[in-house]
Amino acid sequence: MRTLLSILLCSLSLQQAFADSGKLMAGTGKINITPKTDQKIHDSVYARSLVLEVQGQRLAFVSLDLPIFTSDRVVEACKQQFNIARVILSSSHNHSAPMVDNKINVSESSPFQPYYEAQIIKVVGEAVANMLPAKIAAGKSTFPQLGFNRLIVREDGKARESWIADDHYRRENPERIPFGPVDPELGVLKITDLANNPKAIVMNYAMHADIVCFNYEVSADYPGVASRKVEASFGDKVTCLFVNGGGGNVESLMISPRKSGPDDTSTKTDYAPMERTGELLAWEVTKLARNISMPATGETDIRYKVDSLKFTGRYDSKRIFNVHLITMLINNNISVAVCPGEMFVQFQLDWKDKMKLAGVNGFMFGYSWSGGKWPGYIPDVRSAALGGYGADGDNLIQVGAGEQIVTKHLENYYKLTGLIRSSL
Repeated sequence: MRTLLSILLCSLSLQQAFADSGKLMAGTGKINITPKTDQKIHDSVYARSLVLEVQGQRLAFVSLDLPIFTSDRVVEACKQQFNIARVILSSSHNHSAPMVDNKINVSESSPFQPYYEAQIIKVVGEAVANMLPAKIAAGKSTFPQLGFNRLIVREDGKARESWIADDHYRRENPERIPFGPVDPELGVLKITDLANNPKAIVMNYAMHADIVCFNYEVSADYPGVASRKVEASFGDKVTCLFVNGGGGNVESLMISPRKSGPDDTSTKTDYAPMERTGELLAWEVTKLARNISMPATGETDIRYKVDSLKFTGRYDSKRIFNVHLITMLINNNISVAVCPGEMFVQFQLDWKDKMKLAGVNGFMFGYSWSGGKWPGYIPDVRSAALGGYGADGDNLIQVGAGEQIVTKHLENYYKLTGLIRSSL
């Protein structure tokens, strides 16, 4: 079997292609990235890494219990120190990570940034040091949804976010009405050694990680609970990476009361909804992972293309978004669309439908940065028209950007299959 790693660099001055046969190597790591902070720590935040290698070509996936994380320094250091061709930083979009001045921290200028970078570089190195011959497979399952679409269309035909009440709708959806669209499907990538012993599990689920938002305590929210419980179910012999999907407009059905500020003593954070949501997700991940059949050998076919699209702001044409994408095809039956920003769930549903037509398992890795400018919320055209938080705003990317992103992924997928002839 031939193994092809095809890299189309977005720079016009440099194009590279790799083609060779080889066995899959994989390694994992896990590290606490909770910085020194005056905040109370309910549970720590972590970085988990997975490095895949075929014939010397390495890809690093890092899941982070952080709101948004980007770093050119991490990319360059991993390239220089560990010969990593591509680093994918997947933030859970956790709203209860360590704050700066009681605000959610999403900036590279954060005082925590150097510490985060050092820990991430360390955990990638740990994965490289732990590499062994491996196999990879994937599976999906559908179960009762954990979230709802938080942009709810009201009597006037416009959408408003779930935390705004009216004569008919109650604030924060206390009746847990399953407003849609959502994606109730869970995706899992399973990596084992050659004896089929699980070593890494990547869970892919589309929903905001803000069940305990404004708790003013450090917590990894439900993705942290789910990851820990999956790891425990396998005797803590696996590393479980949470990768969010197109969850930009999806909220958890179970949430904790929100505090009005750090000095609010009348509102008590309830961690039970976070624990229960993580537990339910972990149960499904564990059940699905145990039922995924592995290939007979470690011979693995991985192909990927790196691309970029340039957009302007919706209302400010001088605002430029250079969005980097990676389209990946594994063993000709697993396709992954790596997307930065907060893609709306409609795009995930669309991508997966298109991949079903192609006869493969489609995954959307949202909130996943590999270079370029973080694009923020990316709504579909209809949602942009209906409005609401994340669907309309002065700082948003131009209307139609998400549709172009999915189309570019689809084009690159068919180039990877050879059905569209590549210029390389």
